[in-house]
Amino acid sequence: MKRLLLITATLFLLSSCKTSKDYLSRGDEDKTLFDIVKKLGKHSNDEDAVNALPEVYARVQQNHLKKINTYKTYKEISRWDKIIEEYSTLQRMYETVSNTDGANRLVNAVNYQNDIYDAKQNAAADYYEQAVTLLQSNYRDDAKKAYSYFKKAGNWVPGYKDAKSKMDEAYLNATINVVINPVQDNSFFFNSGWGNTGYNYSNEYFQQTLIRELGGKYASRYPAKFYTEWEARRDNVQPDWVVDLTLRNMNIPRPTTYNYSRNVNKQIEAGKDSSGKTIYKTVYATLNISKQSFTARGQMDVNITDVTSRNNISYNTYSADYRWEEENATYTGDSRALNNNDWALVNNKRYNEPRKEDVLNELYRKIYPQVKNRISYAVDW
Repeated sequence: MKRLLLITATLFLLSSCKTSKDYLSRGDEDKTLFDIVKKLGKHSNDEDAVNALPEVYARVQQNHLKKINTYKTYKEISRWDKIIEEYSTLQRMYETVSNTDGANRLVNAVNYQNDIYDAKQNAAADYYEQAVTLLQSNYRDDAKKAYSYFKKAGNWVPGYKDAKSKMDEAYLNATINVVINPVQDNSFFFNSGWGNTGYNYSNEYFQQTLIRELGGKYASRYPAKFYTEWEARRDNVQPDWVVDLTLRNMNIPRPTTYNYSRNVNKQIEAGKDSSGKTIYKTVYATLNISKQSFTARGQMDVNITDVTSRNNISYNTYSADYRWEEENATYTGDSRALNNNDWALVNNKRYNEPRKEDVLNELYRKIYPQVKNRISYAVDW
């Protein structure tokens, strides 16, 4: 019996030591610390947690302080974000330990609130000063960066100096004037026997509609104003970017005809026998079907160019397909074999072939949102 008790006690001690060592050997020491404190919040005398907390806290604290000292040697302004993040983690550790009785008595946690305050003040000052320097540049990318830096300064210290008004100034400096040219049609469609009925529609739909839906010269959703070339000249606006739209391979072929036959049959009531039971018979017919169809395809190039540097900002090609088909039919045989769908084919005396303008409309409808999204993405930041 004594031997059994001794074995049980030994196993208990070994299990206790193992559990304590488990805390100290975990990979994610931050999570381990908070797990230990949580455990102590529920069971303040938990032996494993009590033994592990002082060492784990010291380890985690030193790890974060070491990172802070490393980040302070960096030249990049983003070091402040990393430094403040590390101090914030240390502060969460302090607050968690301090607010847990079972943990507070074991560790003298350090309050880093003053360090966070100083780091945020220094971060705001650094971001603000660099933003002011960038704002003096004539380049849009510098104005964009200045905007984000002024915003950072205000985020770290709300109401910091005149960062908010400087943000507005930077946004205005980064706003560009964009001229969207009429659609140029280099496609098969325009140069074929179809004629150019849809050409004016392409101008209206892509130039005027794009400019209107993007906001025109009163655009507020994007840091850009949009004009036709004529509007830019009228308002004496110097464009920064030009958008060229070119139709290529716009092919609306003439319909092709495919003829085929389909046999149909149906059981119908033929009368009654001498006992009054219904007699059925099968009737047959052949549908002679003529199907006309075509697949129209269109392609549009979208080229955005910087007017001053002549550099290409963006070049993309967007495509769309439109499929049309229609059938009509004649029949031979017994008309009673035809169902409603068969009669619809028979009664369709003429093809309702879409007008070329309607086909072009469908192709434009599919291409248009892709073009609009491309321009929106290019001007936005």
